[in-house]
Amino acid sequence: MLADAPLAFHRDGALDARRANAVVVFHAFTGSSDAVGEWWREIVGPGRAIDTGRWAAIAPALLGSPYGDVAITDAHPRVTPRDQARAAWAIIDALGIDTVALAVGGSLGGMVALEFNALHPERVARTVVLAAPAAHTAKGIAWAHTQRAALALGGERGLAVARMIAMLTYRTEGELEVRFGRSRGAHESFAVTDWLEHHGRTLIARFPAAAYRLLLDAMDAHDLGRERGGLTAALRRLGGAVTAVGVVGDPLYPASVVRAWATTAGARYMEIASRFGHDAFLLETEAVSRLLRDALSDSVSHVAVRGVA
Repeated sequence: MLADAPLAFHRDGALDARRANAVVVFHAFTGSSDAVGEWWREIVGPGRAIDTGRWAAIAPALLGSPYGDVAITDAHPRVTPRDQARAAWAIIDALGIDTVALAVGGSLGGMVALEFNALHPERVARTVVLAAPAAHTAKGIAWAHTQRAALALGGERGLAVARMIAMLTYRTEGELEVRFGRSRGAHESFAVTDWLEHHGRTLIARFPAAAYRLLLDAMDAHDLGRERGGLTAALRRLGGAVTAVGVVGDPLYPASVVRAWATTAGARYMEIASRFGHDAFLLETEAVSRLLRDALSDSVSHVAVRGVA
């Protein structure tokens, strides 16, 4: 159990006099709280969809992230997306914010955005959840298990292999075929294996295995209906305007999974068509920007948004 743990976050943009312009941005699995400077720089910032000249973008470092203020070791207590959402509410309360204009996140960040809404539905005006289930799926749990098995190999190689497995769940077969096909690699036999090895090396340099394992466990624990009378009851109690965004061709959390919980919740359902698959919420910046501009203007269309095919 964590007690008196420091909570890290980035705030870009000023809160207005009524503190009514807060947008809470939740990062994904291996992301950081620096949405403006790093992973969502084309979506959050001055003049962007989440315009920090108008909105105060608050991005918490999720509990278990190595970018927070607590060193992550194998002895770290387990956390869930609900714990991560509670920590985010502690930040919001400390900032004196009563109502959040928008909560948004993709993948693990989308799971936390759902929990954030469910904890205080009366305090969230809008929620946008991209490429995330309402409860972790059997397939998601299976992929997490294979990554834990890779981590069990130990050392840097175990972490690199876990990351390579994950990358194959984030991208579509079509993208890999068009991008790499059977072309030869500079270091490995094939270009696609060069790409996988690169992602493994890159993660080793910035992410400890203990944090990776902790966040895998957090995703497996995700179940919006736990201790809320089941998933249907929990989804129907969500507050504000909720938009669920599926990605056509997502190999990790298929669009059909997102559409199903959106229907149960009575939420708006929209789609992004992308050759990238799951990573579309990071890479299809124009399509995601349109969605978020519409959400913030309260004029979300019921017509699916189509990204780059």
